[in-house]
Amino acid sequence: MRFFPTKLPGAYRIEPEMRTDNRGFFARTWCQEEFAALGLNLNIAQCSISHNERKGSLRGMHFQVEPHREAKLVRCTSGAIYDVLLDLRRDSPAYGQWFATELSAFNRAMLYIPEGVAHGFQTLEDDTEVFYQISEVHHAESARGVRWDDPAFRIEWPQPDPIMSDKDKSYDRHCG
Repeated sequence: MRFFPTKLPGAYRIEPEMRTDNRGFFARTWCQEEFAALGLNLNIAQCSISHNERKGSLRGMHFQVEPHREAKLVRCTSGAIYDVLLDLRRDSPAYGQWFATELSAFNRAMLYIPEGVAHGFQTLEDDTEVFYQISEVHHAESARGVRWDDPAFRIEWPQPDPIMSDKDKSYDRHCG
């Protein structure tokens, strides 16, 4: 795997290294030693998927607070997404900054999202599926969100008028 640091400390875009032959390819998507060498959270307490029927669907911006902060490893297994990370760690030099990249079934790239960083995405194709490996079990009482269109962060989304859940639309502006 190749790890590419983002502008958010501790967040990485990860690309698998393909070993090809006449059958196709083989690639690792998880290696405890490689993640440990970068000081990344190795715990995988839960895996989840989300299926999104229509292009333009937006999920986010989600995170969990103490005592259940979570790190995530996210990849798109079908279709394509515009994946966004938002640094909400007050002690981070990148506090309030965001990073975005395209993840797709074609490019097979992943994002490692450290604790304290909110995550969201918008689908770029119909029938898109996203796979999450999460370091903490979901705890509803610790789940939080930030508005996708909060002017304090100015996240640039590729498609206007996203398809969203009422819950994601209801998050307050500027998380404190």
